Amino acid sequence: MKITLMKLARINLTPIIALVISLSSALFLFACSKESPAIVAPKKIPELASIQLQPQTTAQEIKYDGVIEAINQATVSAQTSGRILEIPVDVGDYVAKGDLIIRFTDTEQKARAASARAQFIEAQAQYTRMQEMLAKKLIAKADFDKSEAAFKSAEANSREAEQNLAYTAIYAPYAGIVVSRAVNVGETVAPGKALMTGLSLEQLRAQVDIPQQHIGPVRKYKKARIYLTDDKILDSGDLRIPPSADPQTHSFKVLVNLPEGDHQLFPGTFVKIGFVTGEQEQLLVPASAISKRGEVSGAYVIKEDALEFRQLNLGSLTSNKNYPVLAGAFAGEKIAADPIAAANAYKNLHTAGQ
Repeated sequence: MKITLMKLARINLTPIIALVISLSSALFLFACSKESPAIVAPKKIPELASIQLQPQTTAQEIKYDGVIEAINQATVSAQTSGRILEIPVDVGDYVAKGDLIIRFTDTEQKARAASARAQFIEAQAQYTRMQEMLAKKLIAKADFDKSEAAFKSAEANSREAEQNLAYTAIYAPYAGIVVSRAVNVGETVAPGKALMTGLSLEQLRAQVDIPQQHIGPVRKYKKARIYLTDDKILDSGDLRIPPSADPQTHSFKVLVNLPEGDHQLFPGTFVKIGFVTGEQEQLLVPASAISKRGEVSGAYVIKEDALEFRQLNLGSLTSNKNYPVLAGAFAGEKIAADPIAAANAYKNLHTAGQ
């Protein structure tokens, strides 16, 4: 049955409206009765010591392989005759400068030294007497001259005999390693016989072949860096550059003297040598700020509202313990100076709310 507008107007809507309001209120109360989740504020980035990356002028270099050789390498020979009495060192032994390395029998040398010394004392006494007599004009000048000549001859003979006695004990001329030994205990040797060869590990140099197209900058700057296996770098400005190239290879044999000291390098081994060829602008990061995760090297970049770990492509370590940044960071960015503190802060930030 159709309800006309007139009849609809006569219907009382008050109860319906009240019902709708009641249902709306109930739904609102039900929604409010549920516990709303707490809103967790993001953790604030802690204060971290930082380094702002800025371009710096660094040396540009080219690297070559060099061969280590000893500056001091010598063979000691006998300077007197005698039988080998003692050899306290052998091949491979380290000897300090002044250590005894070979001793001869010295009976004959001692006897000659004692005789020459006695003759010298006698000639000296005679010379003194002749000086007094000449002063009193009791002898001719010719007699005095003969006495003086005898005195000087006896003095020379005594020094020579003492030196021959000293040659019966041979001492290391410098600290180093015994490379070879040519005699044994009991052998009789004559002057000139090779006895022992040694070299010093504290005075080394590297020999490097430089192509002719690169010798110009090397000759201009005369600065080199020796890269060791433990990330240590030795600087050297002591270069020996020949005036001409090898006619066969057209390269220059450059000698780079290493700083004195024991660098755990040995003659005959290869080492990387970097020669300064110019200057360039680079971003440098201290090695202490680098964090290594396996094969990945990076740093913690600090932003206004974030802290992130950034992988970096790094160049070779410089002598003052900095890494050139080849890729991964830009000038003006800030990185954490202490990677351990930054790693702890990074972990706390990313565990917030968990």
